[in-house]
Amino acid sequence: MWPPLNRIQRWLVVLALALTTLASAFYRGRENGKAAERREREAQVGGQAATARKEVLDVQRETARLDDGAIADQLKHEWLRGAGGKGGR
Repeated sequence: MWPPLNRIQRWLVVLALALTTLASAFYRGRENGKAAERREREAQVGGQAATARKEVLDVQRETARLDDGAIADQLKHEWLRGAGGKGGR
């Protein structure tokens, strides 16, 4: 074969290997980033779920110690518009 063609072929093979290496490193890093983001999001959702469970238990404990009339009064006070409770914005 013609010697300059052999040299060009070798450089093309080296270039192809370098591009393949770069592409695989890019996609591996991208997948690792996605996995890290997924783990972070799952941890955040888990924390929000724990907070919600705690709040539910707090409300259950609070309502368990009140009688029906006190619960009705509290709901009326907090949920009516303009009553100054949580519902009044």
